Amino acid sequence: MIPPPAGGGATTQRQSVVYLLESCFDRTTYVGWTMDMSRRLVEYNSGVASFSRRKRPWQLMGFERHSSPEEAKARERALKRNPRMLQLFKKRMLNRAAAGRPQQVVG
Repeated sequence: MIPPPAGGGATTQRQSVVYLLESCFDRTTYVGWTMDMSRRLVEYNSGVASFSRRKRPWQLMGFERHSSPEEAKARERALKRNPRMLQLFKKRMLNRAAAGRPQQVVG
């Protein structure tokens, strides 16, 4: 579980993102959501979770911004439950990364 932002989040408005990571080790991809992308990427590359530890290092391939954690969670859930949607998301993120534009704004 991702902790809330410092200060309880009452005064700080942070955007949530759905992101695509790629393993430099074997090119495995991973989709997730977070409110702090830089912290999350450090966690993956430091091997906090056993899945990420085996496939380090990870690089950010792209992300979508969402206006709320609920939207980001729903998007991640939809991507993971629908293989075709996930395939299109990965293709779009990888194409944007290749073109030097990793960010995509949603909502």
